[in-house]
Amino acid sequence: MTTARYDVLGIGNAIVDVLARAEDDFLVQHGMRKGAMTLIDEARATGIYDAMGPAVEISGGSAANTIVGCASLGGRAAFVGKVKDDELGRVFAHDIRAAGVAFTTPPASAGPSTARCYVLVTPDGERTMNTFLGAAQDLHPNDIDADAIAAAQIVYLEGYLWDPPRAKEAFLKAAKIAHDAGRDVALTLSDAFCVDRYRAEFLDLIRAGTVDLVFANERELHSLYETADFDTALNALRNDARLAVITRSEKGCLVVSRDETDAVPASPIERVVDATGAGDLFAAGFLVGLSRGADHRTSARLGAMAAAEVIQHLGARPETSLKALAEQNGLAP
Repeated sequence: MTTARYDVLGIGNAIVDVLARAEDDFLVQHGMRKGAMTLIDEARATGIYDAMGPAVEISGGSAANTIVGCASLGGRAAFVGKVKDDELGRVFAHDIRAAGVAFTTPPASAGPSTARCYVLVTPDGERTMNTFLGAAQDLHPNDIDADAIAAAQIVYLEGYLWDPPRAKEAFLKAAKIAHDAGRDVALTLSDAFCVDRYRAEFLDLIRAGTVDLVFANERELHSLYETADFDTALNALRNDARLAVITRSEKGCLVVSRDETDAVPASPIERVVDATGAGDLFAAGFLVGLSRGADHRTSARLGAMAAAEVIQHLGARPETSLKALAEQNGLAP
């Protein structure tokens, strides 16, 4: 196997997050399910934007946030995702490249505008997301650069990509290229409602070995196996997945393999400001650790540290160097 050019390459929706604080009654008034990600059309996107309070625009997207976290940890990172050649598309491309991530997917010249997600953060730090996928759902198998995929130690895919059919094809093409090159493929389940939509297909990806590593939170795990009993779901996952990580907020995480389950505590924080990106940044730490040869426990501690940094401020991308933070905590990957 040739030496990897990238530690982690992510494939996902290229989205600009539009964040605003909101009270719970705003969510009720606008018929939003608290804590969920809902897909919306352009008209609904305009209506929400007009109604929401002062907002901050930050480049986002689940896998893109993870990849920016990888770069902040000192990892060699690349991202594949589709934007339109418009103002928000240029914002996204500038931000991800400025974070040290290789991003070469050509923008679309026609079709829908760049994707955006309206993120409403309630006083408890919970985020409710309304996503207009726009150009992101036009990611095509032709956008997959075989050389770049084969040159990445780990290829990381987000479950949200399972919504657009051509993106799904791109996902499967990338997984095959990665495995043919002797690389690993990781998948985050992204959202419990996403799992509800594609449960059978996700289980097939895991059981068939299309993905080698699965990230999920407790709600996604319960949805995957349609059971409210945590141990039942965990045992089913252990039988299906080669390696999995279940994140459990303040309870830390469980790293699950066929042979053992390792519980790793969460990193201490002062207070939760915005839970957006906690799972994304946890994945960043774990992936960089794993790609650099760290054991599962050390990788999970890196993930917990990265998640703790991001939930203590607004937005889903790190505000301080995660590499420096890791060095301070004796966790340098």
